[in-house]
Amino acid sequence: QVQLVESGGGLVQPGGSLRLSCAASVSINSVNTMGWYRQAPGEERELVAAINSGGSTRYADSVKGRFTIARDNARNRVYLQMNSLKPEDTAVYYCNVDRFIASGTYYRDYWGQGTQVTVSS
Repeated sequence: QVQLVESGGGLVQPGGSLRLSCAASVSINSVNTMGWYRQAPGEERELVAAINSGGSTRYADSVKGRFTIARDNARNRVYLQMNSLKPEDTAVYYCNVDRFIASGTYYRDYWGQGTQVTVSS
């Protein structure tokens, strides 16, 4: 069973920083786009940032200039550096990989279990 394991969430004061990481529990290849989504209580899940296999990135308008997404293709990991955090960034953050292959099996739209980020004084 493939798992996407997120880490790095927690409680931080407004203006602070956190770095989220996501890694697959097994070796994966042919990885396409990796991304981060978030869901606040009572809200729909929304895209925060994504990066494709060529390194092109896209961000939600609300995080541009504050968050940076990066990936390590050799280790198939994706990171989200979050700076200047605001209370409205509080949410559960989910890692997503849209396509990959593991042990000869093709996977699509795969999600991690989520990690809580709370921004509060």
